[in-house]
Amino acid sequence: MAANGRTGQREGRTRGVGEDEIVELAEMFRLMSDPTRLRIILACLTKPVAVTEMAQGLGLSASLVSHHLRLLRAARLLQADRQGRQVFYVVGDDHIRSMLTDMVDHVAEEADEPDGA
Repeated sequence: MAANGRTGQREGRTRGVGEDEIVELAEMFRLMSDPTRLRIILACLTKPVAVTEMAQGLGLSASLVSHHLRLLRAARLLQADRQGRQVFYVVGDDHIRSMLTDMVDHVAEEADEPDGA
């Protein structure tokens, strides 16, 4: 059993990843490597957020946020839901949400460890 409590099923799946999937994964990670886009994704992690609310919360212009949202939606990292005149964005895929939550927890763990550990 893997250290995270999961069986080797996931490890076996990675061996069969095709070139197209590798390119798609690399593009997703490239998009998430931008700190502004990562902040946008994390803002949408637990609940749908409107563009104006997101822009205000992150201290960015609505047009800049919209530009990043377009890229993140195209990569299927975020989903949009129009409600009247507003569009709300959320991380709608459990895989993406789980991976990001695990990574945030991982970073927090490392920050809590003493220097000698």
